[in-house]
Amino acid sequence: MTNIKKLTNILLLSTTLLFTACSVKEPIVKVETDDLNNTTKYANNNFMNQNKETNDYIKKYFIPWNQNKVTYTVEDATWGFAYKQKTIYLENHIQASQEWFDKQIENSNFENYNTILKKAITLKNSDIRVFPTSSPMFYNPKKLGEGFPFDYNQNSAIKINTPIFLSHYSKDRAWVYMQSNSVGGWIKVNDIAIVDEEFIQGFKTNNYAVAIEEKFPIYDNSFREYVKVATIFPKFQDKYIIAKKDISNKAIITYITIKPSSVESIPLEFNSNNRIKIAKSLLDEPYGWGGLLNNRDCSSFTQDFFIPFGKFLSRNSKAQTKNGKYHDISNFSKKEKKEYIKQNGIPFSTLVYLKGHIMLYVGIKNNEPLVMHNMWSVRLKNKWGKKARHIIGKATITTLEPGKELKDFDENNNVLRQVLGIVVL
Repeated sequence: MTNIKKLTNILLLSTTLLFTACSVKEPIVKVETDDLNNTTKYANNNFMNQNKETNDYIKKYFIPWNQNKVTYTVEDATWGFAYKQKTIYLENHIQASQEWFDKQIENSNFENYNTILKKAITLKNSDIRVFPTSSPMFYNPKKLGEGFPFDYNQNSAIKINTPIFLSHYSKDRAWVYMQSNSVGGWIKVNDIAIVDEEFIQGFKTNNYAVAIEEKFPIYDNSFREYVKVATIFPKFQDKYIIAKKDISNKAIITYITIKPSSVESIPLEFNSNNRIKIAKSLLDEPYGWGGLLNNRDCSSFTQDFFIPFGKFLSRNSKAQTKNGKYHDISNFSKKEKKEYIKQNGIPFSTLVYLKGHIMLYVGIKNNEPLVMHNMWSVRLKNKWGKKARHIIGKATITTLEPGKELKDFDENNNVLRQVLGIVVL
């Protein structure tokens, strides 16, 4: 065998071993989606007035088109400038310089805040950035739980067909600062089109459908987008409306067809079959910090679960604790927390909150409370104190102690231990 062939075989074997060693395993305790059939029957089908909730949601959806300016103060809109005082790494894992931050702040052009004052709409699923750049901002990528996917320049993401209001352009005019019904930040100019009153009147059909299937394609002559669950489509006769733009960046009504199994009129009836339908559409979808890579984090998961039923939830986990009646159980023992959740939680209409994370309570299996959530990892620590992460990286159903059966499970980072309260919606 030649030296080149030997080297090639060694490299192939090493690569195989590397990827085998680093492959992600399923959690030891596997909760099947079939368990939803048993837990959802204990839900309260009438916990909300769906018609009222839907009317309220649609009003919130269109709020940006009723504005005459972006409503944040300049101080609130520039909160991200504080990252300049932190140690941040860029996509090449080299520390961001003060000059890099100065360039982003200069390009942010906030001396022209609230000068465009125009209404617009998204033409695709779009990232909302803290600074007007696609460059990521990581904490130390060499540390566990930092680096990818935790891009701190990713403020959020919004879907195609989202009404927005525009404040001002970045100095390079590649980005525009905008406000939607739930988030503000920088969006690419190419992702939006300006709307006028004629467009708004055509778009507001008072007959709206919602996507119930995840990442199906839509076409306007050519491919337009992979649609996410909870995307809103105005309906006109047997067609659905999206926007496209003309050469002057003005929005034009476009009618498309969507297969019937992918959308339904909003709100879906909040019954067992529909809860399972939406849950199964969302489960196993990859984790995406702030909606990175067209995926979901924990709060966008809970938010998108309820939108098809017409219910609005705020965009981040802390804000969602104000969307219902909050029960503080932070001082309870782990056993007391479990019992309180089992006694007071209502499957599919109760959220379980801990700092930085939120989960949907879905019922009980084998006397254990179950939650549905999108999570990144389980923290581990061996007897020598060496820390590690078991990556889950997707929407899943777990107990309140995910990973407890894993070797080197870190009890100090047990999710149940960190639970602060529940929110009964």
